[in-house]
Amino acid sequence: MTARPFERARIEDFLYREAALLDSWKLMEWVELFTEDGEYLVPSTDIPDGSPADTLFLIYDDHHRLAERAKRLLKKTAHAEFPHSRLRRIVGNVLVDPPDNESIRVTCSFVVFRSRLQRADIYPGHSMYDLVAGGPLGFRIRRKRAVLDSDDLREQGKLSIIL
Repeated sequence: MTARPFERARIEDFLYREAALLDSWKLMEWVELFTEDGEYLVPSTDIPDGSPADTLFLIYDDHHRLAERAKRLLKKTAHAEFPHSRLRRIVGNVLVDPPDNESIRVTCSFVVFRSRLQRADIYPGHSMYDLVAGGPLGFRIRRKRAVLDSDDLREQGKLSIIL
């Protein structure tokens, strides 16, 4: 059993709107998509299936740390992102699992194109979401795990954007 077409369309629209917020650097509005107990995780490229309990993660933020990360990235003193990169992300291959008790598991593929200081970087990956109903866009994010599908970050040098 899969999500009904109307639900799938609403979920895809939510993911596209989330991508638009990130691409336009509306990071504080993006943070508000998360529940108060929400988490944002980016595992290391060498152990993408690792658990934060026993594996080092590139990012493992609760709602508070996520808001602080967004504030820091928006400041002019964030030299790694000032001026801000030009971003464009493509989201696709959206799969919606049947809802369980109160959350909806969604997986999708993404590619983030980043251009800054005459350099272009590409970040391919996939995300796994636990969504709950509510919020201004119809859903809120309880958990987002963005997995980079790269062997390493040597080519990009750093991860100073939100995936």
